[in-house]
Formats: sequence, C-alpha cells, structure tokens
Amino acid sequence: MSDQPTDLRETVRGRYAAAAVQVTEGGTACCGPQAIEIDDNFGSTLYAADERDALPAEAVAASLGCGNPTAVADLHEGERVLDLGSGGGIDVLLSARRVGPTGKAYGLDMTEEMLALALANQKKAGATNVEFLKGAIEAIPLPANTIDVVISNCVINLSTDKPSVFAEMYRVLAPGGRVGISDVVADDALAPDQRAERGDYVGCIAGALSFAEYREGLAAAGFTDIELTPTHAVADGMHSAIVRATKPTRGPRPVAQPPSAEADSGSCCGGKGC
Repeated sequence: MSDQPTDLRETVRGRYAAAAVQVTEGGTACCGPQAIEIDDNFGSTLYAADERDALPAEAVAASLGCGNPTAVADLHEGERVLDLGSGGGIDVLLSARRVGPTGKAYGLDMTEEMLALALANQKKAGATNVEFLKGAIEAIPLPANTIDVVISNCVINLSTDKPSVFAEMYRVLAPGGRVGISDVVADDALAPDQRAERGDYVGCIAGALSFAEYREGLAAAGFTDIELTPTHAVADGMHSAIVRATKPTRGPRPVAQPPSAEADSGSCCGGKGC
C-alpha cells in the first residue's frame, strides 16, 4: 500500500527542486532569470515594485507564494524572524532589511536546490543578518522561545501534518511572539474532496484547511488573537488569506506536546509556497 503522506512529500519536494533548477539555469541567460510560470494569484507580482527591485533577480523569479507576509507581519528593528518554507529567499531577504543589523532572519526549507539558490541570493544581496536552515516545518531545528515572528508564504497548506506545524510554531516563538503568514484557505462549506476537485496538492488547493479548521488548529496549539482575512480568490471557494495569531505572554502550554526539533527532517514542507 502506498504511503500517501510520503508520496505527497516527495511530489512537493520534486516540484520545488525543479523550480529552483529552472531559476538557476535561467540565471545564466543573457537576459537574466525567467520567473516561474504561474497565474496572477501567485508569484512575485504580489510584491511591490520597489521590493522586487531591491532584491536579486533570482530571488524574485523563484517566488511562488500567494501573498506578501512581510507586508502583514509588521516587522520591527531588532526582531528575530523565521520564514517557514523559505524557497529562494525572497521573504527572508525582505525581512532582514526590515529588522536591520540588530535583528535576524532565518529561512527554513527542506529542498537542497532551493537552499542552494537562497544562499546564492543571500550572497548577492550582501545580507549578513540571515541564516538558512535545512529541515521540515513539522520539526523546526531551532530552540524553544527564540523567535519573535513566524512568517510563511503559501507553504503550510502543503503539509500533511498541520497540527505539528502549528505546535512547532508555538514552541519556537517567544512569549508574546506572533504569526503573520499568507496561506490558501477554503470556505467552510467545502469538504476536503471538494477542495481536491479544485486543484492538486502541490498546487496548494487540495491540502488547504477551511477557515474554521485553521482557527481551531491554531487555538489547539495554544495561540490567541487569531485572525484570518481573505485577500483574493485563487479558485472557486478558495482564497489567499492573511493569518495572524499570538503566543500568550503567560499561561499553561497546550496539552498536546510538539515533536522534537531533532525529529526526522524528511517530512514536508519547504519550497516557498505555490
């Protein structure tokens, strides 16, 4: 019998590895890298022109997200930021500029090819307050209570174990830390099989939670002040949404314990979104 989560994980990994190679090979052309083909609901067009112009062309070309989390996370000087599924590094590099030299931006990705592209983009950008890590968003390789802000761009929907993702986000955030992410979310009326009819898992549709499921998952992990705001439709009944939440400054931890950060890093997910 096929191990569906493993199969999906490898499908996702393969898709984003191929995307990184496409951008890298495009970078050798005389006209620079070509953006990965995608519709207007995803990709670098969701960033302001001045943001795109300030970054290496390869970081912009590799953008596959459904929003601009750095614009909604309200980053401040000196903060520590973690981008889940950092891909070619566009959101990490933008975050690094916002938090300044006293802050730090981490990028986490499971795909070797994307990590190589991100490191090359970091060098081109001259960003010294940046660190890229290899690993899974279900088992983040960072200590507890060390991050001020978790961002992500259309990646959490790709995970086949979202409760572990939410638990790990909670674990690494310092008390009072916050979440500011973009993700694909489904109308509550859509059943999982109806979501699957609207697109495949790698295309960020089939794996999306509903609005109610997203709120319940974050609350179960311990988050408060949960807000989900749809921004634009990506399919019938499916939306790109801004997700915000806060880790309380005090209070009991949730009953369910997250997996160890040293757990198997082969699980989904990485690759900078859709």
